[in-house]
Amino acid sequence: MNYYPYFILFVFFAVALYFIFRKKKVIITPLSVDDKKLLENHVTFYAELDKEKKNLFEEKLTRFLGSVKIEGIGTEVSALDRILVGASAVIPILGFNDWEYRNLGTVLLYPDTFNKDFQFGEGDRNILGMVGDGYMNGQMILSQSALRHGFSKSAGNENTGIHEFVHLIDKSDGATDGVPQYFIQHNYTIPWVKMMHQEIAKIEDNKSDINPYAITNEAEFFAVTSEYFFENPERMKDKHPALYDSLSKIFGQQLA
Repeated sequence: MNYYPYFILFVFFAVALYFIFRKKKVIITPLSVDDKKLLENHVTFYAELDKEKKNLFEEKLTRFLGSVKIEGIGTEVSALDRILVGASAVIPILGFNDWEYRNLGTVLLYPDTFNKDFQFGEGDRNILGMVGDGYMNGQMILSQSALRHGFSKSAGNENTGIHEFVHLIDKSDGATDGVPQYFIQHNYTIPWVKMMHQEIAKIEDNKSDINPYAITNEAEFFAVTSEYFFENPERMKDKHPALYDSLSKIFGQQLA
């Protein structure tokens, strides 16, 4: 009996399992004094944490920066940019134990907005950030200017970095559909989807202060409202108490 085809099949599955379950190489480099100053001065979310939560934030940030490459395309990546990308990643997962972005290897920073063909030099350019798919799988693209603006005092309820990392959390169960299956109890899935549609209807009727981009689809609704939740939790709790409560449970964080 010829066992060669079975041997080839076994090798194929062994290699596949290796790439699925292998752990990322993480290079832990403690944050410098300057890094912590950047966090305090530019990331309000971090600055308002107590000492214990700050330590947890810093631990998650160092692991993220040690496992994900941040590269500039047509621009230079500053120390502040690295901190802001890392903060964008950590803020949504601060309430998750041992969570890592296994579906991300590189964050590409473009100087400004770009188009669907990833061009930023000319033509119509209105994309601020994107989670890669297909041949771009494992990569995220962020507008450097949008990233910085998201952490400025004038950003309001919007933060492009957080928005894109929430998409990545959403995508971790295999479907970017606004329902993060790993972080929402099964029996709460239908009520959550129902709430999304009710809130989308209010936005369409101009009866909501949520960014209208949220009506694009369920995935964008989840990302947009998550920006609001992390950037202005007190206002969300006041204006949208049920939505605030749902997002608090999903992210495991009580912010207001």
